[in-house]
Amino acid sequence: MQTLAFDGGPGPWVLLLPLIWAAVVIGVIAFARRTAGRGRRGPRRFGGDDKSPIAVLGHRFATGEIDEDEYWRRLSVLKEEFGRAVKGGRA
Repeated sequence: MQTLAFDGGPGPWVLLLPLIWAAVVIGVIAFARRTAGRGRRGPRRFGGDDKSPIAVLGHRFATGEIDEDEYWRRLSVLKEEFGRAVKGGRA
């Protein structure tokens, strides 16, 4: 170790270079994995492929974001807007 520090060598800091390069490589891999799932479709949604407004409304009601009165009010507006019949009162 002393030959690196005192005999005109690069010094002990040269031992940190592999650690810095490892951190850069790990960071690039982590970034690539994080963005690979998005692709051209944009960010992931809540698990389903059905992204219709009525399905989103049903999900919000199921998770408790909106109450039953709000659900029925918004559903009636969506039915008028999209002209889609809802069978059995369910989305």
